[in-house]
Amino acid sequence: MLGDAVTAEVAAAWDEVYWLMAYALVNQERGLYSARGVSPERVWREWRVQSRRQETEDVVTFVVRRTDHRSVRTSLPGQYVTVKVPMPDGVHQPRQYSLTRADDGETRQFSVRRVRGGGERPDGEVSTLLCETVQVGDVLTMSVPFGDVVLDDSGRPLVFVSAGIGVTPMAGMLSHLVAAGSQLEVHVLHADVEERTFALRERVLADVRRLPGGTLHTWYERGAESTLGADGVFEGLLDVDDVDLPDGAGYYLCGPLPFMKSVRSALLTHGVPARDIQYEVFGPDPWAADLVTEESPDA
Repeated sequence: MLGDAVTAEVAAAWDEVYWLMAYALVNQERGLYSARGVSPERVWREWRVQSRRQETEDVVTFVVRRTDHRSVRTSLPGQYVTVKVPMPDGVHQPRQYSLTRADDGETRQFSVRRVRGGGERPDGEVSTLLCETVQVGDVLTMSVPFGDVVLDDSGRPLVFVSAGIGVTPMAGMLSHLVAAGSQLEVHVLHADVEERTFALRERVLADVRRLPGGTLHTWYERGAESTLGADGVFEGLLDVDDVDLPDGAGYYLCGPLPFMKSVRSALLTHGVPARDIQYEVFGPDPWAADLVTEESPDA
């Protein structure tokens, strides 16, 4: 694009910067592997699709089983895996998907929402391939679990707030709590277009009912019609003022960024400390400064 402006000296300088950045990222990646106790050559392994379930028109859940006898590294509640998908042009495209069930040592479960385009936006290449072509018996290449937004072990009440496919890490956390026989007070708040677009809804409700202090409240944009059996059903956008929330709870948010901004602002207005609101942002974190400038709890 720069044409004649790219002299030999400029090209050499850009080449040097490129490789400095490449080495920095490679070393950072090695650090992540090391922190998980995994050598780089053991990050990836093959898994065979054991089952697939059509959750909604656009969401498919895959259960995959290991294909070798190596032990399965246990995931933490809320983590995700990277699925490396071979595309028709030969390129392997990586995508991250939250684990939606607690590990059993043999299988993993994750859900994929097919990304549909519109106007000039194309359909999601990888999600479309996974949802339309991957069948039982096919083999997928997946990474060990990663992710820093995981449940803490403080023993305080928990509030999970999600919208759309953002329910997937919440489902994983709920599954872990059930498997651990948790007695914690847990409240699930979920927003969706309507009930039939609420992926994993029956599994989420079943896990909530297995928790002694569990409740589920839903908000649907197209009306409050529901046959699910949630503890509360509301029409419109999610509003934390519609429910009674426990004091001193830990909050976990997942969904579109505008949704998380709105919910987080409402929680801060209600006096919830920023440090008690966990979330995952793919890209620059617009709220990191709040955690830096917030007073210490011991101050």
